[in-house]
Amino acid sequence: MKAVLVADLGKMGYDVLDLGTNSEVSVDYPDFGFAVGRAVTAGDAVRGILVCGTGIGMAIAANRDPGVRAALCTSGLMARLAREHNDANVMALGSRIVGIEVARDCVRQFLSTSYSGGRHADRVAKLSHPAFEEAAE
Repeated sequence: MKAVLVADLGKMGYDVLDLGTNSEVSVDYPDFGFAVGRAVTAGDAVRGILVCGTGIGMAIAANRDPGVRAALCTSGLMARLAREHNDANVMALGSRIVGIEVARDCVRQFLSTSYSGGRHADRVAKLSHPAFEEAAE
């Protein structure tokens, strides 16, 4: 899935910063989730796309960085709403969960949708708050 999406992104004119593995050998997925999150918060990438078996662990790992808003997406609608309502800057996809055409739709929606702000702005600000207890008050 990653190879197909990287090729698609190239055809769309995107420069891809590939921080992942290129092997079928089992790896520690948090390392890659952390790396993508760091690249986004450091400004080395505007958005990140994570691909693994389910996408769950990678999304959890990326979200450890308070500047990351990673969303696990299983449809184009989820990807669009993650951007529009939550200003998601990282998307996780599970290659065992979604097929390639759904993944392609997710990528298109994730990259073409703008954050709407408005009523969502205060909520999104809380998502990036470094102290959960204070943000929840």
